[in-house]
Amino acid sequence: MSSNIAMFTSGSGRVIGKNAKLIITKEGSPVSQFPLKGRRTTIGRSPQSDLCITSRYLSWKHAIIDFSDTGATIVDLCSKNKTRVNDEEIVRSVLKDGDVISMGYHRLYYIDPDEKSVLVGIQGTSQSVPPVEELDKNPVHSSVSRSDVESAVLEFSNQSGSILHLLHERFQHQEQALTAVLADIFEYQLVSSTSLMQLPPRFQDLAISDCRKHGCILVDHDGKPTVIINDPFDEDIRLWIESRFPQQLRWLLASSGDMNAYLSRHEQSMKAMDSAIGVAGAVGEDVLDIEDLSLASISKDSSPVVKLVHSTLYDALRAGASDIHMESGSGVLEIRYRIDGVLAHVASVNGRDIAEQVISRIKVMSELDIAERRVPQDGRFKSAYDGRPIDFRVSIMPSSFGEDAVLRVLDKQAVTDQMTDLSLDSLGFADNVIRSLRSLSERPYGMLLVTGPTGSGKTTTLYGAISETNSGQGKIVTIEDPVEYQLPGVLQIPVNEKKGLTFARGLRSILRHDPDKIMVGEIRDPDTAQIAIQSALTGHLVFTTVHANNVFDVLSRFLHMGVDAYSFVSALNGILAQRLLRIVCNHCGEEIVPSRAMLDSTGVPHEIAREFHWRAGKGCGECRGTGYRGRKAVGELLVLNDELREAIIGRVPVRQLKELARAGGVRFIRDAAIDLVRDGLTTIEEVDRVTTMA
Repeated sequence: MSSNIAMFTSGSGRVIGKNAKLIITKEGSPVSQFPLKGRRTTIGRSPQSDLCITSRYLSWKHAIIDFSDTGATIVDLCSKNKTRVNDEEIVRSVLKDGDVISMGYHRLYYIDPDEKSVLVGIQGTSQSVPPVEELDKNPVHSSVSRSDVESAVLEFSNQSGSILHLLHERFQHQEQALTAVLADIFEYQLVSSTSLMQLPPRFQDLAISDCRKHGCILVDHDGKPTVIINDPFDEDIRLWIESRFPQQLRWLLASSGDMNAYLSRHEQSMKAMDSAIGVAGAVGEDVLDIEDLSLASISKDSSPVVKLVHSTLYDALRAGASDIHMESGSGVLEIRYRIDGVLAHVASVNGRDIAEQVISRIKVMSELDIAERRVPQDGRFKSAYDGRPIDFRVSIMPSSFGEDAVLRVLDKQAVTDQMTDLSLDSLGFADNVIRSLRSLSERPYGMLLVTGPTGSGKTTTLYGAISETNSGQGKIVTIEDPVEYQLPGVLQIPVNEKKGLTFARGLRSILRHDPDKIMVGEIRDPDTAQIAIQSALTGHLVFTTVHANNVFDVLSRFLHMGVDAYSFVSALNGILAQRLLRIVCNHCGEEIVPSRAMLDSTGVPHEIAREFHWRAGKGCGECRGTGYRGRKAVGELLVLNDELREAIIGRVPVRQLKELARAGGVRFIRDAAIDLVRDGLTTIEEVDRVTTMA
C-alpha cells in the first residue's frame, strides 16, 4: 500500500504552538496547508523523519501518536468519547498497517512507515487511503471553495482574534456558503435554516442566555440531545458542553445567522428580564426614580418587580420596539413588543399579584393615581439609555382581569440622528407620488393632509416635506404631541394639556407669531379643524395629519366635524394616505410558487399574476427569523381639482368620488402595494395585512 504522502511541520515531540502549520505534500510538493492551533495538538516523529500530526482542525477528538523504530502507539487524551481503533475503544494501542483510527466524525488511517506515509485525515468511512488529490473532494456548490477557505485559515492562523470572524470578514455576504465549506472540512453534518427552525429547543437544559454567550444550541433531534454550533474552530465550546452533559451527544453545524434567527424566533429579543421573571414574587414595591437603563443598573435593583419593569424597557430599546404592551390575563401578565409594526410575544409572567405590581410601578413612574383602577389614565415618564434621554408615553386601560398598559417609545435623539438627510426621496414612495407631493409642499398656501394609522410614518412624511422646503426664507412653526424629531430652523411647540396648551389654543397663538408654514401634529376636534382651515385660507401653508383609513374617509371625517364644506375644499390642496409594508429580507428571500389563494388576492387575472416576481423570506439572523427586514412606504395621493371640489360640495357618493379620482390619475394604495409584490419586494400576505381590497 503506497500513497507517497508525507506530513511535516516545524518542531517535533512537543505541543504545537499557535504559529505551527501542517502541510500535506505529494512527491515533495505542497498540496494542502492547515494551521495547527490548540493546547491539545501534539506531534511525533516517524522513523523517516516525517512528522505525524493530529489536530483539532482535523477533529474535535485528540490523541498523541508516539513513534519509534518498532512502530507507532496511540495514546488517548480524552476522558470521554474515547478514540477508537477499528471500532474498538482503546486507551493505548499499538498501530498496525491499515488501522482505522476514529476520532469524532473523522477517520485517520495509519500506514506502515515503510510506505512513507503516516496519518492521513479523510472523509467518509472508506477502508482505503485515497490519493492526496481526493482529500479535498466533497464539493460544496457555492461561490466559496474549500481551497479558498483553507488558504484564508492558514493566513489567519498568525493573527489574533476569532478565525471564524476573520473568515466572515473575508467572505462577506457568503455566510451560508462558508458554513457549508467548513462543514465539509470538519466533517460536520450541516443543518439548514429550514431544518433548524423545526427542531425543538431544550432551553430547560441550556438557557437562551448561555446559548448566546457560548454560540451553541441544545435541541432534540430524532429524540436525541443534539448540539448545534457555529464555530468549529473554538474547541472550548465542545469542552464546555461535554463538561455539563456527560451523555453521548450529536453535533451539527449551522451558520451564525441561522442560529441567531432560531434564538430570535423563540426569544424575540435578548431578555435581561429572564432572571427578573424567575425571581419575581409577591414582594413589596420599592418606589425608585429611574435614572438609567443598563444591565449594570438593572442588576443593582433590589425589588424583583422594579427589575422586571426596567428589564422590559431595556430589552424593548435594544430590540428597536416602538410600543410595549403589558396585558393582564387570568393569573398572568403577557409582555409583547411592536417591532416593524407587528406585535411579537416576549414573555409571560405568572401571578396576578405580579401583574398588579408591574402596572402600579408603571403608574408611579408616570405620576398617575395608583389607587384608580376603574378609568383609563394617560401619562409619561423619561429615562436614559445609552447616554441619551428616552420618553415613554403611557396609556393605562382597565380590563376584565385588572389593567393593561401600553408604552409608546419616543427615542427623539436616535430618530433625529437618522433624519439628518431626510427628504421626500428617502421615504420610498413611487416616483409619481413624490413629484406630486413635492409640488404640493411648495405651494404658497393651502392645506396638505396626511392620513394613516398610528405608526404609519405620517409625521416623518410631513417632516420630509418641511425639510425640503425649509430654505430659511420663511417662518416655520409646528405644534405637536409630542415633538418627535428635532428639526433645525423650525420652531416646534409641544402640546401640554395639563397647562391648557391644546392644539386649538396653540394654533391660535401661532397665527400671531407671523408664520409662513404651519404644521399641526394632529387634528382631533372641530375647533382645531376650523382654525387650520382658516389658516390655510389666509395665506398660510398648513401641514397636518388626521386618522382615517383612506383619502375619501378624510373628507367624511372633516364634514362630520361640522366644518363648512366650501371652506374646507377651498383650503385643501391634497390628501395623502399612506402605509408601511415590510420588505422581504435580502439575505434569506427566495422565489416561491404562488398558490391559487395568493393569485386571487392580487385582484388581477391569474395569467398576469403568475408573471409576478413572487418572493418570500424563510427567516435568518439578519431578519430575526421573520423573513422581513426593513419597511417601505406606499401611498395614494389625491390632488384636488375643480371637478372633485364640486363633487365634494355636492355630497356625491364615495363611489363616484373614487371614479373621478381614478379618472384623474389617482393610483389607490392597494394597487401601489401590489406593485411591490410584482417586483418581489414584499409578499401578498403583508399587503393583505395592511390594505384591503378596493
